[in-house]
Amino acid sequence: MKEFFRNAFALDDGKPCEPSPEQRAVLERLSAEIAKRRMTGPALAFLEMSRPLNGLGAAVVQFFTPIASILARPESLRDFAAFLEKRGSIDVLCGMLEAAETARTSGCCEGAPVNSSDSSDLNPQDPDIPREADNAREDDPDRRPPSSSPRDERPL
Repeated sequence: MKEFFRNAFALDDGKPCEPSPEQRAVLERLSAEIAKRRMTGPALAFLEMSRPLNGLGAAVVQFFTPIASILARPESLRDFAAFLEKRGSIDVLCGMLEAAETARTSGCCEGAPVNSSDSSDLNPQDPDIPREADNAREDDPDRRPPSSSPRDERPL
């Protein structure tokens, strides 16, 4: 009897969450799409914040499957919902998102400059670009450059 009550309220069997091959394919496609759209950071933040609600998220996916089947295959949605029902699914999904982001960023831009756009057109020190203070007119109070008169420097 004591052995029965020892595991009566156990939430999981202690094994790590492993997706099935079908679930893994769905998760890899989802991770790749999120990484391709450069939304990995917000997706990871959302997953970490909603970690305690992954069971509720699975129920929501199941509920909206008829409507969401317009955008995705219903089998994929069911596989995703079944995966979300497991404890530890958020950790696996976060790991897959990080791997997809690493795959997206590694090797694609080696040797290329960090900023590929020519920023010389926007250089504020360029003498050909007029500054806003140069365009200010003395007779227009809205466009007058800021003055440094002592009366403007009053203590609070």
